[in-house]
Amino acid sequence: MRIAVFGSPSFAIPTLESLRESKDHEVVLVVSQPDKPAGRGNKLTSPALVVRAKELGIEIAQPSKLRKNEAFASQLRELELDVCITAAYGKILPKSILDIPKHGFLNVHGSLLPKYRGAAPIQWALIDGEEKTGVTIMQTDVGMDTGDMRLVRELPITVEDTALTIFTKLSTLGAEAMLEALGLLDRGELPSIPQDEALATHARMLEKEDGRIRWTDSATQIFNRYQGVYAWPTSFTSFNDKDLKVRSMFVAKDIADTKAVVGEIIAIEDSGILVQTTEGIICLEEVQPSGKKAMPAKDWANGYQIKVGMTFS
Repeated sequence: MRIAVFGSPSFAIPTLESLRESKDHEVVLVVSQPDKPAGRGNKLTSPALVVRAKELGIEIAQPSKLRKNEAFASQLRELELDVCITAAYGKILPKSILDIPKHGFLNVHGSLLPKYRGAAPIQWALIDGEEKTGVTIMQTDVGMDTGDMRLVRELPITVEDTALTIFTKLSTLGAEAMLEALGLLDRGELPSIPQDEALATHARMLEKEDGRIRWTDSATQIFNRYQGVYAWPTSFTSFNDKDLKVRSMFVAKDIADTKAVVGEIIAIEDSGILVQTTEGIICLEEVQPSGKKAMPAKDWANGYQIKVGMTFS
Protein backbone atom coordinates (compact mmCIF):
# COMPACT_ATOMS: atom_id res chain seq x y z
CA MET A 1 0.00 0.00 0.00
CA ARG A 2 1.16 3.55 -0.77
CA ILE A 3 1.23 5.51 2.47
CA ALA A 4 1.89 8.99 3.82
CA VAL A 5 2.72 9.27 7.52
CA PHE A 6 1.64 12.37 9.45
CA GLY A 7 3.35 12.93 12.81
CA SER A 8 5.65 15.16 14.81
CA PRO A 9 7.19 13.82 18.05
CA SER A 10 9.19 10.66 18.62
CA PHE A 11 5.95 8.78 19.35
CA ALA A 12 5.49 8.44 15.58
CA ILE A 13 8.96 7.10 14.82
CA PRO A 14 8.34 3.37 15.53
CA THR A 15 5.30 3.48 13.24
CA LEU A 16 7.33 5.09 10.45
CA GLU A 17 10.18 2.62 10.87
CA SER A 18 7.87 -0.41 10.90
CA LEU A 19 6.15 0.70 7.72
CA ARG A 20 9.48 1.50 6.09
CA GLU A 21 10.75 -2.01 6.84
CA SER A 22 7.56 -3.74 5.68
CA LYS A 23 7.59 -5.41 2.27
CA ASP A 24 3.85 -4.80 1.91
CA HIS A 25 3.90 -1.02 2.19
CA GLU A 26 5.67 1.97 0.68
CA VAL A 27 6.02 5.22 2.62
CA VAL A 28 6.12 7.90 -0.05
CA LEU A 29 5.78 10.99 2.14
CA VAL A 30 6.19 12.14 5.73
CA VAL A 31 4.12 15.14 6.79
CA SER A 32 4.99 17.04 9.95
CA GLN A 33 4.63 20.41 11.60
CA PRO A 34 7.00 23.24 10.60
CA ASP A 35 10.35 23.65 12.36
CA LYS A 36 10.05 25.75 15.52
CA PRO A 37 12.46 27.71 17.75
CA ALA A 38 13.56 25.65 20.77
CA GLY A 39 16.03 25.81 23.64
CA ARG A 40 17.70 28.79 25.23
CA GLY A 41 19.01 30.05 21.92
CA ASN A 42 15.65 29.63 20.15
CA LYS A 43 17.41 27.64 17.46
CA LEU A 44 15.08 26.50 14.69
CA THR A 45 14.50 22.79 15.39
CA SER A 46 12.80 20.10 13.31
CA PRO A 47 10.23 17.70 14.80
CA ALA A 48 11.69 14.31 15.76
CA LEU A 49 9.82 12.55 12.95
CA VAL A 50 11.32 14.91 10.36
CA VAL A 51 14.83 14.18 11.62
CA ARG A 52 14.23 10.44 11.29
CA ALA A 53 12.58 10.77 7.86
CA LYS A 54 15.62 12.66 6.57
CA GLU A 55 17.87 9.86 7.82
CA LEU A 56 15.70 7.36 5.94
CA GLY A 57 15.66 9.44 2.77
CA ILE A 58 11.89 9.91 2.70
CA GLU A 59 10.29 12.95 1.09
CA ILE A 60 9.04 15.47 3.67
CA ALA A 61 6.30 18.12 3.72
CA GLN A 62 5.81 20.61 6.55
CA PRO A 63 2.77 22.73 5.66
CA SER A 64 2.02 25.57 8.07
CA LYS A 65 -1.69 25.21 7.39
CA LEU A 66 -3.95 22.53 5.94
CA ARG A 67 -7.20 24.36 5.25
CA LYS A 68 -7.42 26.04 1.85
CA ASN A 69 -3.93 24.79 1.01
CA GLU A 70 -4.48 23.63 -2.55
CA ALA A 71 -0.77 23.15 -3.23
CA PHE A 72 -0.48 20.60 -0.43
CA ALA A 73 -3.77 18.90 -1.35
CA SER A 74 -2.54 18.56 -4.94
CA GLN A 75 0.73 17.06 -3.69
CA LEU A 76 -1.23 14.38 -1.82
CA ARG A 77 -3.53 13.64 -4.76
CA GLU A 78 -0.60 13.19 -7.13
CA LEU A 79 0.84 10.48 -4.86
CA GLU A 80 -2.24 8.24 -5.41
CA LEU A 81 -2.23 7.20 -1.76
CA ASP A 82 -4.01 4.11 -0.48
CA VAL A 83 -4.09 5.37 3.10
CA CYS A 84 -2.60 8.06 5.31
CA ILE A 85 -1.51 7.42 8.89
CA THR A 86 -1.37 9.92 11.72
CA ALA A 87 0.54 9.47 14.98
CA ALA A 88 0.61 12.51 17.27
CA TYR A 89 0.54 14.90 14.32
CA GLY A 90 -0.92 17.73 16.39
CA LYS A 91 -3.25 19.33 13.86
CA ILE A 92 -6.95 18.86 13.06
CA LEU A 93 -7.33 17.54 9.51
CA PRO A 94 -10.03 19.15 7.31
CA LYS A 95 -12.41 16.97 5.31
CA SER A 96 -10.80 18.15 2.07
CA ILE A 97 -7.59 16.38 3.14
CA LEU A 98 -9.24 13.38 4.81
CA ASP A 99 -11.04 12.46 1.60
CA ILE A 100 -7.91 12.22 -0.56
CA PRO A 101 -6.53 8.72 0.26
CA LYS A 102 -8.47 5.70 -0.98
CA HIS A 103 -9.03 4.41 2.56
CA GLY A 104 -8.88 7.75 4.35
CA PHE A 105 -6.74 8.31 7.44
CA LEU A 106 -5.96 5.89 10.25
CA ASN A 107 -4.74 7.36 13.54
CA VAL A 108 -2.61 5.78 16.30
CA HIS A 109 -4.20 7.14 19.47
CA GLY A 110 -2.58 6.51 22.86
CA SER A 111 -5.64 5.48 24.85
CA LEU A 112 -8.48 3.00 24.95
CA LEU A 113 -11.08 5.11 23.20
CA PRO A 114 -13.56 6.60 23.78
CA LYS A 115 -11.80 7.42 27.07
CA TYR A 116 -9.09 10.08 26.98
CA ARG A 117 -9.70 11.81 23.71
CA GLY A 118 -7.46 14.82 23.24
CA ALA A 119 -3.89 16.02 23.63
CA ALA A 120 -2.64 14.20 26.75
CA PRO A 121 -4.23 10.72 26.96
CA ILE A 122 -1.16 9.01 28.43
CA GLN A 123 -0.70 11.55 31.21
CA TRP A 124 -4.34 11.64 32.30
CA ALA A 125 -4.74 7.86 32.31
CA LEU A 126 -1.89 7.76 34.85
CA ILE A 127 -3.16 10.71 36.90
CA ASP A 128 -6.58 9.08 37.12
CA GLY A 129 -5.06 5.84 38.39
CA GLU A 130 -6.11 3.62 35.49
CA GLU A 131 -4.88 0.03 35.75
CA LYS A 132 -4.51 -0.30 31.99
CA THR A 133 -4.15 1.81 28.90
CA GLY A 134 -3.44 0.98 25.27
CA VAL A 135 -3.67 2.15 21.69
CA THR A 136 -6.66 2.54 19.45
CA ILE A 137 -6.28 2.52 15.68
CA MET A 138 -9.15 4.76 14.69
CA GLN A 139 -10.59 6.14 11.48
CA THR A 140 -9.83 9.85 11.53
CA ASP A 141 -12.76 12.17 10.99
CA VAL A 142 -13.21 15.93 11.38
CA GLY A 143 -13.83 15.65 15.14
CA MET A 144 -11.37 15.36 18.03
CA ASP A 145 -10.63 11.62 18.18
CA THR A 146 -14.28 10.79 17.46
CA GLY A 147 -13.87 8.41 14.51
CA ASP A 148 -14.73 4.72 14.40
CA MET A 149 -12.41 2.33 16.24
CA ARG A 150 -10.70 -0.09 13.86
CA LEU A 151 -8.32 -1.99 16.20
CA VAL A 152 -7.62 -1.85 19.97
CA ARG A 153 -4.64 -3.23 21.89
CA GLU A 154 -4.31 -3.00 25.68
CA LEU A 155 -1.30 -2.43 27.95
CA PRO A 156 -1.20 -2.86 31.76
CA ILE A 157 0.06 0.04 33.87
CA THR A 158 2.53 -0.91 36.61
CA VAL A 159 3.74 0.95 39.70
CA GLU A 160 7.11 1.42 37.98
CA ASP A 161 5.57 3.25 35.02
CA THR A 162 5.63 6.98 34.33
CA ALA A 163 4.40 9.05 31.42
CA LEU A 164 7.80 8.51 29.78
CA THR A 165 7.77 4.70 30.01
CA ILE A 166 4.15 4.46 28.86
CA PHE A 167 4.92 6.83 25.98
CA THR A 168 7.69 4.49 24.83
CA LYS A 169 5.63 1.33 25.30
CA LEU A 170 2.61 2.72 23.47
CA SER A 171 4.70 4.05 20.58
CA THR A 172 5.97 0.50 20.01
CA LEU A 173 2.56 -1.09 20.56
CA GLY A 174 1.02 1.46 18.21
CA ALA A 175 3.45 0.55 15.44
CA GLU A 176 2.63 -3.15 15.86
CA ALA A 177 -1.10 -2.47 15.92
CA MET A 178 -0.93 -0.31 12.81
CA LEU A 179 0.84 -3.01 10.81
CA GLU A 180 -1.83 -5.48 11.91
CA ALA A 181 -4.61 -3.05 11.03
CA LEU A 182 -3.18 -2.37 7.56
CA GLY A 183 -2.96 -6.09 6.87
CA LEU A 184 -6.64 -6.47 7.76
CA LEU A 185 -7.54 -3.37 5.77
CA ASP A 186 -5.79 -4.70 2.69
CA ARG A 187 -7.83 -7.92 2.95
CA GLY A 188 -11.08 -6.06 3.57
CA GLU A 189 -11.30 -7.53 7.09
CA LEU A 190 -10.65 -4.51 9.32
CA PRO A 191 -13.67 -3.92 11.60
CA SER A 192 -15.18 -0.48 12.16
CA ILE A 193 -16.87 0.11 15.52
CA PRO A 194 -18.51 3.45 16.40
CA GLN A 195 -17.43 5.00 19.69
CA ASP A 196 -19.90 5.15 22.57
CA GLU A 197 -20.29 8.88 23.20
CA ALA A 198 -21.65 8.22 26.68
CA LEU A 199 -18.24 6.82 27.70
CA ALA A 200 -16.13 9.58 26.15
CA THR A 201 -13.75 11.64 28.31
CA HIS A 202 -11.40 14.47 27.39
CA ALA A 203 -7.66 14.51 28.13
CA ARG A 204 -6.77 18.19 27.99
CA MET A 205 -3.23 19.45 27.57
CA LEU A 206 -1.33 19.65 30.85
CA GLU A 207 -0.63 22.98 32.52
CA LYS A 208 2.19 23.85 34.93
CA GLU A 209 -0.13 23.81 37.93
CA ASP A 210 -1.14 20.21 37.20
CA GLY A 211 2.22 19.20 38.66
CA ARG A 212 1.51 20.71 42.08
CA ILE A 213 1.13 18.07 44.80
CA ARG A 214 -2.30 18.19 46.43
CA TRP A 215 -1.58 17.10 50.00
CA THR A 216 -5.32 16.81 50.60
CA ASP A 217 -5.33 13.91 48.12
CA SER A 218 -4.55 10.38 49.26
CA ALA A 219 -1.01 9.02 49.02
CA THR A 220 -2.10 6.86 46.08
CA GLN A 221 -3.61 9.84 44.23
CA ILE A 222 -0.45 11.89 44.82
CA PHE A 223 1.67 9.06 43.44
CA ASN A 224 -0.62 8.63 40.42
CA ARG A 225 -0.26 12.33 39.62
CA TYR A 226 3.52 12.05 39.97
CA GLN A 227 3.50 9.25 37.38
CA GLY A 228 1.40 11.31 34.97
CA VAL A 229 3.34 14.58 35.19
CA TYR A 230 6.78 12.94 35.36
CA ALA A 231 7.95 14.25 31.96
CA TRP A 232 6.33 17.69 32.35
CA PRO A 233 5.60 19.72 34.40
CA THR A 234 6.95 17.27 37.05
CA SER A 235 5.66 17.00 40.62
CA PHE A 236 6.40 19.95 42.90
CA THR A 237 5.35 21.35 46.24
CA SER A 238 5.96 24.54 48.22
CA PHE A 239 8.19 24.86 51.28
CA ASN A 240 8.90 28.22 52.90
CA ASP A 241 7.23 29.91 49.92
CA LYS A 242 9.64 28.30 47.45
CA ASP A 243 8.88 25.55 44.94
CA LEU A 244 10.54 22.18 45.50
CA LYS A 245 10.50 19.64 42.66
CA VAL A 246 10.00 16.00 43.62
CA ARG A 247 11.92 13.76 41.25
CA SER A 248 11.10 10.45 42.92
CA MET A 249 8.48 9.29 45.43
CA PHE A 250 6.61 6.20 46.53
CA VAL A 251 3.65 5.25 48.72
CA ALA A 252 5.05 4.18 52.09
CA LYS A 253 4.00 0.69 53.19
CA ASP A 254 3.21 -0.66 56.66
CA ILE A 255 3.09 2.79 58.23
CA ALA A 256 -0.03 3.65 60.18
CA ASP A 257 -1.68 7.03 59.72
CA THR A 258 -0.78 9.54 62.40
CA LYS A 259 -2.60 12.53 63.87
CA ALA A 260 -0.41 14.85 61.84
CA VAL A 261 -2.02 17.39 59.53
CA VAL A 262 -1.84 16.88 55.76
CA GLY A 263 1.50 17.93 54.33
CA GLU A 264 3.27 17.49 57.67
CA ILE A 265 6.64 15.72 57.81
CA ILE A 266 6.25 12.78 60.20
CA ALA A 267 9.71 11.21 59.78
CA ILE A 268 13.05 11.67 58.02
CA GLU A 269 14.67 8.35 57.17
CA ASP A 270 17.42 7.03 54.91
CA SER A 271 14.72 6.21 52.31
CA GLY A 272 13.42 9.76 52.29
CA ILE A 273 10.99 12.20 53.89
CA LEU A 274 7.67 10.72 55.06
CA VAL A 275 4.72 13.08 54.65
CA GLN A 276 1.15 12.77 55.92
CA THR A 277 -1.67 12.88 53.35
CA THR A 278 -5.42 12.68 53.75
CA GLU A 279 -5.11 8.92 53.48
CA GLY A 280 -1.73 7.22 53.82
CA ILE A 281 1.87 8.32 53.83
CA ILE A 282 3.97 9.38 50.84
CA CYS A 283 7.76 9.15 50.86
CA LEU A 284 9.67 11.85 48.99
CA GLU A 285 12.75 9.99 47.79
CA GLU A 286 14.57 12.55 45.63
CA VAL A 287 13.99 16.29 45.45
CA GLN A 288 15.37 19.29 43.58
CA PRO A 289 15.43 22.75 45.18
CA SER A 290 15.11 25.74 42.87
CA GLY A 291 18.38 26.38 41.06
CA LYS A 292 20.02 23.23 42.42
CA LYS A 293 20.64 19.69 41.21
CA ALA A 294 18.41 16.78 42.25
CA MET A 295 19.48 15.12 45.50
CA PRO A 296 18.30 12.45 47.95
CA ALA A 297 15.51 13.91 50.09
CA LYS A 298 17.39 13.06 53.29
CA ASP A 299 20.39 15.12 52.09
CA TRP A 300 18.09 18.04 51.35
CA ALA A 301 16.58 17.75 54.82
CA ASN A 302 20.01 17.70 56.45
CA GLY A 303 21.36 20.58 54.37
CA TYR A 304 18.32 22.80 54.80
CA GLN A 305 17.70 21.93 58.47
CA ILE A 306 14.33 20.35 57.76
CA LYS A 307 12.68 18.89 60.87
CA VAL A 308 9.81 16.56 61.72
CA GLY A 309 6.65 18.60 62.23
CA MET A 310 7.36 21.08 59.44
CA THR A 311 4.78 21.16 56.64
CA PHE A 312 4.63 21.40 52.87
CA SER A 313 1.94 23.49 51.20
